[in-house]
Amino acid sequence: MLDRLFHRDRGQGLVEYALILALVAIVVIGILILLGPAIGSIFSNVKSAL
Repeated sequence: MLDRLFHRDRGQGLVEYALILALVAIVVIGILILLGPAIGSIFSNVKSAL
C-alpha cells in the first residue's frame, strides 16, 4: 500500500514530453512569425520566375 502511495510518477514522462512539445511549437510559431514575410517573398519570386 505504501509502495503505491509513493510511486505516483507514472504520468510524469508524458507530462514532460507534452511540455517539450509545447515549447517546440511556441518556438516554431515565433520563427514563422518573424520569417514569414521573407519566406513569402521567396515563394513569390520563384512563382514569378516560373
